[in-house]
Amino acid sequence: MWSVSLLCVVVWVVGSGMSPGVCRVEEGTDPRVLVRELKGSCGDEDRQALAVAADDVLAALQQGRGVALKGVVLAGDLHLDRLSLQPFDAGLVQHSAIVEHVEAERVSEVRVINGPFMLEDVEVQGILATNLIKSGYIVVRGPVSLQGSTIQRSVDLSRMVFLDRADFSDAHIVHEGFFIKAMFARDADFTQTAFGTHSRFHKARFMGKVAFTGARFHGLAEFLEVSFAEDAGFARTRFLQGTGFSGSRFQKTLDLSEARFDREAYFRFTEYQGKADFHRVLFRNTADFTEARFQGDVDFREAVFEQPGLISGIDLPELDRNGRPAGQNRDFFILLSILVVLWLLLLAMWKKKSR
Repeated sequence: MWSVSLLCVVVWVVGSGMSPGVCRVEEGTDPRVLVRELKGSCGDEDRQALAVAADDVLAALQQGRGVALKGVVLAGDLHLDRLSLQPFDAGLVQHSAIVEHVEAERVSEVRVINGPFMLEDVEVQGILATNLIKSGYIVVRGPVSLQGSTIQRSVDLSRMVFLDRADFSDAHIVHEGFFIKAMFARDADFTQTAFGTHSRFHKARFMGKVAFTGARFHGLAEFLEVSFAEDAGFARTRFLQGTGFSGSRFQKTLDLSEARFDREAYFRFTEYQGKADFHRVLFRNTADFTEARFQGDVDFREAVFEQPGLISGIDLPELDRNGRPAGQNRDFFILLSILVVLWLLLLAMWKKKSR
């Protein structure tokens, strides 16, 4: 049995005129999904020669097919607003909150991607964009993944509705990354994602858990008026330019522990219904919490404010000269004083007894 199977493999390799190590693009057999996967030992010239055209991807989407690319180069701009419109109805998304939101905007037609939209470990050389600025939505009914991919120009997935899981982990967005009014019905993963010159999540809605753990925002980061229905993880995230969370609402836990804000950080009019964890956060510039509302537990233990004079909107313990809450140092000295007094009393009693 094994010999027959091995013979079949050898015949296929010989018949195809290539060895397993030869650089090639393999195609899938499922007619519902456009599959292109880079295999073998590939140099830069090989990858460029075997690039997948953005027009081919768009054509597959227009035919109602899903897309699954892995390891390839995607050449050309992919403008998703070129997809055909179709009537919007509740059965299309089967998610009451999304239906309510879309109908509130009086959107009657949407664009639809029926299958998965997977670009994993892909070098996206052109622009990837919905181009929906003021109205309309693109509904993706399958999982979305740009995991490990590099977008050399801009990615704009504004007004995209992610009905399944969205994975952007380890992706590298060189320039703008826009997710304005995007809706995530399930979990979204931006772990270790590198964002470029400007990132915008203005009025995005995360209905599942979202993780930005260890992400890096090299440019301006805007999370204005964003809704987080489940846990939001920003632990160890670094914000190298100005950052705004103003007007956002966190219904469950916000984890910003060990995050770092190199420039201004604005949390004006934010609402925290669950725990807000700012443990060991480093604020190197403005930290503005004006009119922020904390309804759950708040943790600022070991948070560092390098410029205490730029803090506003929160009542913290007195800060020492390093910008750290001085309460911990004060408690330590109080405890030390008590121990010293007790030691002196014991010493005096011992001396008295020895006489």
